[in-house]
Amino acid sequence: MAAPPARIPRSPCARGNKSQDSGIAEMEELPVPHNIKISNITCDSFKISWDMDSKSKDRITHYFIDLNKKENKNSNKFKHKDVPTKLVAKAVPLPMTVRGHWFLSPRTEYTVAVQTASKQVDGDYVVSEWSEIIEFCTADYSKVHLTQLLEKAEVIAGRMLKLSVFYRNQHKEYFDYIREHHGNAMQPSVKDNSGSHGSPISGKLEGIFFSCNTEFNTGKPPQDSPYGRYRYEIAAEKLFNPNTNLYFGDFYCMYTAYHYVILVIAPVGSPGDEFCKQRLPQLNIKDNKFLTCDEEDGVMVYHHAQDVILEVIYTDPVDLSLGTVAEITGHQLMSLSTANAKKDPSCKTCNISVGR
Repeated sequence: MAAPPARIPRSPCARGNKSQDSGIAEMEELPVPHNIKISNITCDSFKISWDMDSKSKDRITHYFIDLNKKENKNSNKFKHKDVPTKLVAKAVPLPMTVRGHWFLSPRTEYTVAVQTASKQVDGDYVVSEWSEIIEFCTADYSKVHLTQLLEKAEVIAGRMLKLSVFYRNQHKEYFDYIREHHGNAMQPSVKDNSGSHGSPISGKLEGIFFSCNTEFNTGKPPQDSPYGRYRYEIAAEKLFNPNTNLYFGDFYCMYTAYHYVILVIAPVGSPGDEFCKQRLPQLNIKDNKFLTCDEEDGVMVYHHAQDVILEVIYTDPVDLSLGTVAEITGHQLMSLSTANAKKDPSCKTCNISVGR
């Protein structure tokens, strides 16, 4: 009896039998990539390199790259029809830059595996086994990407209205806790994950959230709030003045007509200032489209953009004695809360092409 045909060894991440129906043959002669290295990671690109044996190296004409989001447990099988648009790159000197081949998202975990391939005269491919699977995470938006968001936000910011105070709404228990456990000083906390997925301040920057928008007809803060019935008000000059720097942090919406701009106020030279200086576009405090501070006749005058909702993060502790706490007369509109709010990825007004 004839011996059964020998099976070609397959790596754990090989993607099914491709020798007959897809026009891709599999042979052991081509070197298998190993020791995969990912470097120069941005929010929408990375460089990839690997080691491989010199055996048959000169036969390699292409690289096959399989990239999947890590949360996708069932990665699609390799399909030859996808080769021209997604998974094939001509063999080039390593490291190879991967950009534009996929719509990479910022702050997202991916898995990647590689094959070497040799294109035959009849159009078929001979391929190696798959490499090991490597995991990596894309980066946050850079200043370049944030500047693109900034420019989009400027388009809809609208005219400037006067303001005199910053305010922060919370429940009564919050202010009681601050008095009893923090010596009367509100402490910075890590920003939540609301807004753009690629924002470099989400989950990293520590600060205290304030609002500053006013009602058009009264020039005062609105009496309604999503965050609690008790409001702390502080004179604008106590937080925002020539001794502070102002940064643009984000621009987003939550499937509604309202658009939000996140700004960061940081005392000059503070840890928050150093954090923002490395990551965020800095704004001229006297001349920008969102929030300004200038002196007129010896008095500090403040203005805010009318057509966007400003979320202001102050990066240092704030003592309650610098302002006042009082109960609002309006409603607590929980539906308008932006806590951990997800950005609408389909909005053309506040999205840029590199991710959401």
